[in-house]
Amino acid sequence: MAQQTFTLYKRIARLPRGKEIFSLFYSRKAPYFATVRPKVREVRPNYAELSIANRKAVHNHIGTLHAIAVCNGLEAAMGLLAEATCPGGMRWLPRGLRVDYLAKSTTDLLCIAETDASDWARGPGDVDIRVKAVRTDGVVAVEGVIPVYVSMKPSTRD
Repeated sequence: MAQQTFTLYKRIARLPRGKEIFSLFYSRKAPYFATVRPKVREVRPNYAELSIANRKAVHNHIGTLHAIAVCNGLEAAMGLLAEATCPGGMRWLPRGLRVDYLAKSTTDLLCIAETDASDWARGPGDVDIRVKAVRTDGVVAVEGVIPVYVSMKPSTRD
C-alpha cells in the first residue's frame, strides 16, 4: 500500500479541488482521522503537511483543541510522509507517539511531519518521524516524534 497513497495524491492533487478530494479520501483510510477533518496541503518524500481546524467538536474543557485531536492530526501527517517515503518492497508500522505540549492549541493548526532521506536508507529498522503542530501565529504548540518500524513486506509466495 505504501506508494499507492502517494501515487493517488499526485494524480488527484493536480485536479481542481484535488487536494480537498484527496483529503476526504484520506480521512476514510483511518476513520479516526475524520474526527479532525484534515486538509492535506503538501505531500512529498520526507515531508507532509496538513491543517486541522480549531472547531468546537474537537475542543477540550478549556476551549482549545484537545491534545488527542492534535495527535490525530500529527499521526495523519506522519502516515502521509511514510506512504510517500517508505522504499518499495518495505512496509511501516507506528511504534508509538512521543509529544510535548508546548503551548495551548488556540487556533487552526498546521501539522507537519519530516524525515531525512538517510533515515530510510538504512533498510529495515526504526525510523523516527519528527512531527509538530504550528498555530497560525507561528507558535509551535506540540512537537514530538512518531517512531515507525520499517520491515520487508512478506513474500506473496508464502
